[in-house]
Amino acid sequence: MAHFKTPKPVPTGVDGLDEILRGGLPPSNLYMLQGAPGAGKTTAALQFLLAGVAAGERCIYVSLSQTAAELRSIAVSHGWDLDGIRVEELSVSDAVNGAADQTIFQTAELRLDETRQAIEQAIEEHKPSRLVYDSLLEIRLLTGDTPRFRRELIGFKAFLAKRNVVALLLDTRNGEGVNGEEVEGIAHGVIRFDKSLEEYGAVRRRIEVSKMRGVPIADGYHDMAIREGHGVVVFPRIVPGAATEASAPELIKSGVDTLDEMFGGGQESGTTTLVIGQSGTGKSTMASLYSTAALKRGESVALFLFEERLETFFRRSEGLGMNLREFYEAGQLIIRDFNPHEISPGEFAQIVQNIVTEDNSRVVVIDSFTGYLNSLPHREKAVRDIQALLKYLARAGVLTMLIVAQHGLLGQNVGIDVDVSFLGDTVLLLRITEHDGRLRRNITVVKKRHGPHDLDVHELFIKSSGVTVVPYNPLPEA
Repeated sequence: MAHFKTPKPVPTGVDGLDEILRGGLPPSNLYMLQGAPGAGKTTAALQFLLAGVAAGERCIYVSLSQTAAELRSIAVSHGWDLDGIRVEELSVSDAVNGAADQTIFQTAELRLDETRQAIEQAIEEHKPSRLVYDSLLEIRLLTGDTPRFRRELIGFKAFLAKRNVVALLLDTRNGEGVNGEEVEGIAHGVIRFDKSLEEYGAVRRRIEVSKMRGVPIADGYHDMAIREGHGVVVFPRIVPGAATEASAPELIKSGVDTLDEMFGGGQESGTTTLVIGQSGTGKSTMASLYSTAALKRGESVALFLFEERLETFFRRSEGLGMNLREFYEAGQLIIRDFNPHEISPGEFAQIVQNIVTEDNSRVVVIDSFTGYLNSLPHREKAVRDIQALLKYLARAGVLTMLIVAQHGLLGQNVGIDVDVSFLGDTVLLLRITEHDGRLRRNITVVKKRHGPHDLDVHELFIKSSGVTVVPYNPLPEA
């Protein structure tokens, strides 16, 4: 019995997109790339052709909507060179403008034939392996109706298939309505770029592979961005099962014996800890404490800051006798500080995943998780995304600490309007109480899914000499 060998996919040249497509585009087929103006279609199309040039293939960019100078301007903005890409610059504007003195049908019919012949002649002469057709809007204007437009696409698809060309057709429409769906049925695959402008912050960009025959794609929306020098970059959603399963859980110590005893000997690797408290209760100090202990054990630690400046973080830690600056300079401590309005959940998850994979980080801290969520327009979606990331980190045996700002006592508003309590395997509650004119910091382990823990309230002392945890004494000291 003969076995069919799956042909090698064609790389798209777009970082992250090939991962969604399980390697790339199936060869010798026609694909549609849809999106509104400014969504990144032309940039991605140039990346597709440049990847072909890098592989020694011949490539053509057929442009009915942009001039060759405009294409070069886009390429130069990213530091790219279009050498090796043949640009066929055509125009249908004359036909449309000249329709005032003649019947539209006759003028468009003639111009459509001329356009088709010019494209086919360029393909016959250059014999490309890859082709970009920009854009279908102009062909829609010439054909005038969906049936004719559909016949044109079917004929063009057959022409390309005989010559083993992988074609990317750019389209400003998103398949709205029945006619759009009929046209999309011709293509072997449909990729959609989506962008939205929120009330505040940068444009949010997403990508969806809405159709790809014969490929078990990672469907649904994935975050994307356009980066100078890189072009379109896609951030595939995290798949928790992709993480390498860690060995048996280990107890992770804080360096403070009484604190470790509250957790039944220490916190477990492969778990998530929510550190919840009001301002000034010591939430970030707890993160620094565990980070310092891990670094002294020779492990790698990753910190992601969304509120505190890097220098402020170092000075605060040094004021408590924890010199994290030296570990940062040595590369053992990885710190990324973000403007939260400039990063999407998908990109953030990708950054965390890459750092953990490349540096084998054992402790990950997000400070603060509240600041991260409050910067996003769709917090419920962000919580789902972070849940997938936390599952990935758990499989990799990482202790993840999420710093969450609290207003009021546990069970009331924790500073964000979505429930995040289910994310934590362990919940460490920090509070400030007042007694006889003195503020006292309290610390309690209110939840620990794995193993026993101390439910007693303890007092937390944060001094320049270090951190101390002692049983809570309800009577004020003399």
